[in-house]
Amino acid sequence: MGYLPTDPANFASEAIDGFAAAYPRHVRRIDGGVMRLAPIPTGQVGVVVGGGSGHYPAFAGLVGRGLAAGAVCGNIFASPSAGQVVRVGSAVERGAGLLLTFGNYAGDVLHFTLGAERLRRQGIDVRIVTVTDDIASAPIDQQELRRGIAGGLAVYKVAGAAAEAGLPLDEVERLARKANGRTRTLGVAFSGCTLPGADQPLFEVPSGRMAIGMGLHGEPGLSEGPLTEAGPLAALLVERLLAERPADVPEDEQRLVVLLNGLGCFKYEELFVLFGAVNRELQGRGVVMADCECGELVTSLDMAGVSLSFFWLDGELEGFWNAAADSAAYRRGQLAAESDGPQPRPTQRPEPELPSGLPSGPPTQPAPLTPVQQALLARFKAVEEELQERVEELGGLDAVAGDGDHGLGMLRGIRGARESAIGACGRGCGPGEVLMEAGEAWSDHGGGTSGALWGGALLAAGQSLAQATEIGPNDVAAAFGAALQAVIDLGQAAPGDKTMLDALQPFCLRLRADLEAGLDLAQALQNAANTSLAAATATADLLPQRGRARPHGQRSLGHPDPGAMSMAYCLLAASAGYVGLHGVADPAQAS
Repeated sequence: MGYLPTDPANFASEAIDGFAAAYPRHVRRIDGGVMRLAPIPTGQVGVVVGGGSGHYPAFAGLVGRGLAAGAVCGNIFASPSAGQVVRVGSAVERGAGLLLTFGNYAGDVLHFTLGAERLRRQGIDVRIVTVTDDIASAPIDQQELRRGIAGGLAVYKVAGAAAEAGLPLDEVERLARKANGRTRTLGVAFSGCTLPGADQPLFEVPSGRMAIGMGLHGEPGLSEGPLTEAGPLAALLVERLLAERPADVPEDEQRLVVLLNGLGCFKYEELFVLFGAVNRELQGRGVVMADCECGELVTSLDMAGVSLSFFWLDGELEGFWNAAADSAAYRRGQLAAESDGPQPRPTQRPEPELPSGLPSGPPTQPAPLTPVQQALLARFKAVEEELQERVEELGGLDAVAGDGDHGLGMLRGIRGARESAIGACGRGCGPGEVLMEAGEAWSDHGGGTSGALWGGALLAAGQSLAQATEIGPNDVAAAFGAALQAVIDLGQAAPGDKTMLDALQPFCLRLRADLEAGLDLAQALQNAANTSLAAATATADLLPQRGRARPHGQRSLGHPDPGAMSMAYCLLAASAGYVGLHGVADPAQAS
């Protein structure tokens, strides 16, 4: 992927900083992403797009007049956190509400939904429209399960134009949903993409073959076919997409916006060759190409691949598609001049700050750690060290049917959580408060589905412990039970779905059973952790029913779930050498 030696942990943030510096006429950097530089009029709906980095020009490149008011930018291929959603949403809201629109991926859905709930508690009307254009990822009767890929441009463009026209939130939402319902995409890949810092691609395509139905996050194709020339490839893509013509569009009255998208290493001359073949194919079928875009619209780092999107127009949608827009990566028509005179800088709606782990006011000498705090911080350090050792292993498991970033995401999460926990202990917080602040930090730093679930689990465990006057074995078991319920509620998974739940639930059941049988807490925790690891390993025999791995179910057979394995490893590290919340064998290890 990269020619410049770069720390993968900082790559996405540095790229967004550089993007904002490169396009100062269009965007400004804010905490969580970017927002448009042009003033947002009072009473205008704020359209917020977002997702993981690695897809430029999506999502930051689509921020500007007539398009998105702001973009929430996560780490490479990882959803942004709920906190980022809140901060970007608060920055662009101008009294008319927000529309959050993004690809239909589990982590994005989790974090944007949690962010929307927090924004609503501020009194902001928030709507969500997920993009579901990828026809390869689920059948037409399960469209709500489909991924969002390059066709998202149609949804973002229509929503942004509707907001710029001053339409109310109800109408902006309706039009965005209508655009999504009339958009279909199919892509092929000729080689996999490589994450920053990695030395090999996430997947490989055999010589002379092409992967059909790959995802935007480095997920391999859902099937393979022989490598073809432009004509047969265009026929394949066009035929599959036209077969999904929306039911309310007559066959002889089709007017399409055609989007031919290069995924990173499939460059312009080859795109033009393929576009010519697509154009001939449509002409031969009597389909009208009302408008088109040919270029890099949504990429996947350095993937050699291409996708074709069809957006079926009607009289209403065509006007919004053709409306003027001006962003760093997408321009159309001529916008009316902004009002003369100095413009006020956009102000951000006050939002209670997330726990940062740092005291407010002048620095003070932290109080000595209590034995309880030492024990708790020692467990955080043990988990971080375990995940550091497992980064490549977890990334390899994730690459089987996902995007290969699970190990890095977990490491970002635990580092943020541990830093927050150290700060909370320095302020004299008890175990419950420490876990709650660590949960917020894990969600904010980890991103992705695992970030949301781990953040929610720690938050629920902390809330449970905060209610206990003295923490005993049953209180610890109750905290794990609360964490389990949070994972179930947030992830909507069930045992056997091949998720982290398949490691956490056996742990909780064994812990409770051993405590009821009279075992001491240290032994019960160790037994439960061993049970968790065995259960996580056994997920190799399961087919995934949730998350990005679901469309690649057969491919994941024989490989344990990365989320279940990371959960088991964390539980093992936290349970090993457990000395309770009344002391720590080596207090120096807590720092």
